[in-house]
Amino acid sequence: MQRYFICLAYNGANYCGWQIQPNGNTVEAEIEKALSVLLRQQIDIVGAGRTDSGVHASKMMAHFDLETTLTDPEATADRLNRMLPPDIVIYWIRPVGAEAHARFDATSRTYKYYVTSKKDPFRNDLTYRINGTPDMEKMNEAAQHLFDYTDFTSFSKLHTDVKTNDCTIMYAKWEQEADGTLVFTVQANRFLRNMVRAIVGTLLEVGKGKLTINEFCKVIELKDRGKAGTSVPGRALFLVDVDYPESIYLD
Repeated sequence: MQRYFICLAYNGANYCGWQIQPNGNTVEAEIEKALSVLLRQQIDIVGAGRTDSGVHASKMMAHFDLETTLTDPEATADRLNRMLPPDIVIYWIRPVGAEAHARFDATSRTYKYYVTSKKDPFRNDLTYRINGTPDMEKMNEAAQHLFDYTDFTSFSKLHTDVKTNDCTIMYAKWEQEADGTLVFTVQANRFLRNMVRAIVGTLLEVGKGKLTINEFCKVIELKDRGKAGTSVPGRALFLVDVDYPESIYLD
């Protein structure tokens, strides 16, 4: 068996998330179906993580195993793109070591969330529109305290099957684009379900003056999802990077 990594992207608006579900179409299901038809054998893929319904990815990683080797991975990616819906694209396919794992070998994942106070008919599906302009300086001050903690139970969806709610935040910052859009970038070794959307919702409470910096920290320390802010919509959230040691690749 030869293992391959796939680098891909998708607009998640038409999908019930990444992971295969019984009651809705998913990105994983579309790719597995296309791969199985193209390679003429049942192909199961493993993603670097799970994105929720409506969430997008400008860079997602996954792996699959094949009984034979691909003579031309670039051509395979091209043929896949012809078969897949227009809102999913395969960037490349590369062989990796037999033990390489798209989920467990990832050293970090990076997300971006887009917030605007302007009405824009061309970006409604990719941004979260709010009333007024939150205080970005205060939100960044609060975001810096994310580095002080590892247990993010307060920002996790309830009743998940993970063994620990510990994560290491490596980067967290708000920036403003030229058109006024506020972008929150956060990088961590792992993320809990709903974590980024809950963090953004709580930071916006700080930016609107509804929470102080100390109260934001208290929310984390209480380890109670009910104390954090409302989760913001998934449509403005993008998985933008997944990092791995270069040594896992064979080519």
